[in-house]
Amino acid sequence: MIDQDQVRVVNAVQDFLKANVRQQICLKDVADAVGYSPGHISRLFKAHTGLSIFEFMRSLRLSEAALHLRDKDVRVVDVAFDFLFASHEGFTRAFSKEFGIPPKQYAKETPPIRLFMPYPVRNKQNDKKDETKMDEKLKPVFVQVIERPERKVILKRGVDARDYFAYCEEVGCDVWGILCSIKDALNEPMGMWLPKNMMTKGTSEYVQGVEVPMDYVGMIPDGFEVIQMPACKMMVFQGPTYDDKDFENAIENMWDLIKQYDPNLYGFEWADEDGPRFQFEPQGYRGYIEGRPVRFKK
Repeated sequence: MIDQDQVRVVNAVQDFLKANVRQQICLKDVADAVGYSPGHISRLFKAHTGLSIFEFMRSLRLSEAALHLRDKDVRVVDVAFDFLFASHEGFTRAFSKEFGIPPKQYAKETPPIRLFMPYPVRNKQNDKKDETKMDEKLKPVFVQVIERPERKVILKRGVDARDYFAYCEEVGCDVWGILCSIKDALNEPMGMWLPKNMMTKGTSEYVQGVEVPMDYVGMIPDGFEVIQMPACKMMVFQGPTYDDKDFENAIENMWDLIKQYDPNLYGFEWADEDGPRFQFEPQGYRGYIEGRPVRFKK
């Protein structure tokens, strides 16, 4: 089986596990779902993700359980059984080992924790971008201008990074899981390209962060900081749906469109110093989403 087929199968296993996070499944169920033997799929999954299928599923269930404890008024014992742990004690031990805090204490205090955020496996042996871009014909892009209020952003800076991949090499890819755990966030985490007036000496243009209200007083994770964002207008672009494996093409297509887009035609002008350009996590089912600050044209 060539490497590209391996990548496809391992990603299919991840999708199956995510879809069945609250179901009692065994290795044979996983193997049957992708059409391979249990032994072969176990070796393949471990080789590409560094985790066994059991380890992956346990971390996924614990992170989903943490979100339930954060957002809902539920008993720890009920969450333990909902996520298929055999006992309250076993769940408490596993939760404490995973996040460094007992579930009862976490439910009460909800500090930021490092959630498990699995990402699709990429073909490392053939990591060149597909030279054939997605067909852009007759694929609409939705554009709207939204008002962003004065707010704070909890973020972690890099050193020289100007894009997501460089940032992950500098900082690591677990920042996203911590950002997703922050309670009272105004929206989902985002990657941001900071304007020069929001950068500090020796730090990166590209950062990852999450917006919170101006009155946010929750805990700030170690290594993160809080900066204040002024109110501004954002022109938000949302592209067509796409196959998740084509996310790089979807991003490049959007960047090409934004470069050619003239906001003056609609009474606006770019205002990059007013706030960061941002991107939400690329997810094929909703299309790629990116925003850039604008002002009314003078």
